[in-house]
Amino acid sequence: MPESESGPWEYVLHIPNDPRAVTVCRRTLRLILTMHGLITLVDTAELLATELISNAVLHTKGPAVLRVGWSPPGTLRLGAWDTDPEPPQPPGALDHLTDVENGRGIALVRACADLWGWQPLSRNGNRGKYVWCELSAA
Repeated sequence: MPESESGPWEYVLHIPNDPRAVTVCRRTLRLILTMHGLITLVDTAELLATELISNAVLHTKGPAVLRVGWSPPGTLRLGAWDTDPEPPQPPGALDHLTDVENGRGIALVRACADLWGWQPLSRNGNRGKYVWCELSAA
């Protein structure tokens, strides 16, 4: 179904605190976007979701949630909830560490997303946060 014929939708994927969950989320996201005719967003969306979920899995001890939503006429929203109520590392705080392979996830989200943010959010009695970003299909 082409994106122009699609109404709003949302998928929610509950994941355990397991590094393999990052791959499961990435592959699930690719399938969702392909089935909705949003293949042009797949590569960037996979990068963003990988950063969000990697942070959730690597920096917390509890479960996490990936949300993928579409709002016509052309906004894809990705978000990850985790059990750490602290804000994400500020973008640019680690820019001087150019030779490290991790620690720059939010900077990547900031660079690749059209809009991003975070908010404290409790889920099932667990304190945590929700980090989200948006991509425009246009």
